[in-house]
Amino acid sequence: MSDQPARTVADAVIDRLRQWGVSRVFGYSGDGINGVMAALQRTDGAVELVQARHEEGAALMASGFGKYTGSVGVVTSTQGPGAIHLLNGLYDAKLDHQPIVALVGQQARSALGSAYQQEIDIHALFKDVASQFIATIEVPEQVPMLVDRAMRVAQATRSPTCLIFPHDVQVAAAVDLPDRQHGVVHSSADTERAEVVPATDALRAAAEVLNAGRHVALLVGQGARGATDDVAAVAERLGAGVAYALLGKPVVGDDLPYVTGPFGHLGTTASAALMDGADTLLIVGSNSPWTEFLPPAGQARGVQIDIDGRNVGNRYPTEVNLVGDAGPTLRALLPLLRQQPDRSWRAEVEAQVDRWWRESERRAHEPARPLNPQLAFWELSARLPDDARLAVDVGSSTYWYARLVRLRAGAHAHLSSTLATMGSAMPYAVAAKLADPTKVAVALLGDGAMQMNGINELVTVSRMWRTWEEPRLPILVLSNGDLAEVSWEQREMEGQPRFAASQDLPSFPYASYARLLGLGGRRVDDPSEVGPAWDEAFAADRPFLIEAIVDPDVPLLPPTMPAANAEQMRAALVAEGDPGRHALDQLERQALDESNLASPGD
Repeated sequence: MSDQPARTVADAVIDRLRQWGVSRVFGYSGDGINGVMAALQRTDGAVELVQARHEEGAALMASGFGKYTGSVGVVTSTQGPGAIHLLNGLYDAKLDHQPIVALVGQQARSALGSAYQQEIDIHALFKDVASQFIATIEVPEQVPMLVDRAMRVAQATRSPTCLIFPHDVQVAAAVDLPDRQHGVVHSSADTERAEVVPATDALRAAAEVLNAGRHVALLVGQGARGATDDVAAVAERLGAGVAYALLGKPVVGDDLPYVTGPFGHLGTTASAALMDGADTLLIVGSNSPWTEFLPPAGQARGVQIDIDGRNVGNRYPTEVNLVGDAGPTLRALLPLLRQQPDRSWRAEVEAQVDRWWRESERRAHEPARPLNPQLAFWELSARLPDDARLAVDVGSSTYWYARLVRLRAGAHAHLSSTLATMGSAMPYAVAAKLADPTKVAVALLGDGAMQMNGINELVTVSRMWRTWEEPRLPILVLSNGDLAEVSWEQREMEGQPRFAASQDLPSFPYASYARLLGLGGRRVDDPSEVGPAWDEAFAADRPFLIEAIVDPDVPLLPPTMPAANAEQMRAALVAEGDPGRHALDQLERQALDESNLASPGD
């Protein structure tokens, strides 16, 4: 018989998390966290354990769950290797500003310092990724305070926090806190977020800059989430065009005629023209790194809005920096803005947008060997339900999603943007389905990401899908046997011929494997089959994987490229010899397209 107490410290931790509204914990078991596993089991499903195939996948699920729900994701693992595996998903949350709490096991306190098996210095390991708060639960009396602190700090700083939980403490008896005792801290499991609005003088200074502009551009990021209507109202008042950073795509959407699309290296020609012609720049909730695609310093006057004062003035020499929440700040700013009577700039922006969409359709239908990857995304765009949840991976799939999938404002679409870690789409897709099992989710990824860890989490999908009220999960895998984005980066940025030993991927039967797992699957290698494949996936009664055999030689290029980069890319392709000839032909054709777009004849 076990002498374990009736209620353990681990039970107290899980109960406190329940008071914070936590009903789901992502993770993977191990002996260092067995006390927590037992406590989860004793909740009889009130707090669900979602078992990933790997702790990295669990952490990415927790990060994705936070992105789709706006709540704190919680992940748990054992010490040693389990804790180490969490880092990638935790850094994804840190860099994309998502709250997440990691509950990490540790060896018994009596063994620490003895070089015990799987003993690592977890404080040192997590001190950067959980820099806002990391603590060890040493005694039962700490439980409410430490859980409250971990949850509250994660929410307040939109970042990961960490609680380290030695095994002997997990299984110790829980205690009731004594009242009014020195060294015992009582706390509350509750928090409310305040709305922050800049001072009136700062708003007036910002309005003065914006009212003086004639060619106003807005750059919108994820910090404007929930402020879609406010962004549109300001843009209408100023006659502005609106570009978005990658994480801002669901915020702004693509259904307005003056939204130029993504900005930066994977941006559109319309966004490039917007920035090139702007005399005034308003940045809302974005800290995008692609500064070389902003207006030249001195060309445009600038205003920036961000809730984090560390971000303002960080990417462009802005004149006025407003620290505040995007929605309330824009609403306070709007009455101070004058209606721009001259709509010629807006008309020019809308013409560029129309030109881009026509060009992107043409590019998607260009022949390739055997499939043009852009076609798969173009055909998806026409079929995508407005309430679908998108999970997008890193690589060429990111380019085509950003440029070709037309989202409505407020769509639920997420990816690992700032960390840009491969292998995020499948864990995110699981998180999306758990966040709302009544909605269709769609995963978009390449074969590199699928081989990295997507195949593993496809197993998770095969285990879980029958519990979903809406079982559909179309999964697109771009199969080209190449780490295509890096291959093009090697050519563009380094002038380096493609290095086959680093870029080639082994062949794998993705659709057949999906069918082996009891899911749907279809291999597509003919352009006429792409649309019907999506129709089949959306009509399926279960998750369905489309294995699209696509051409790795379709160029992944920025909307505008310095001449030196273009020349070294050409030189790299020439150095590849016959294998690079097809890619060189595609490059020259797209370069001609860019030239025509820059000097349109219509």
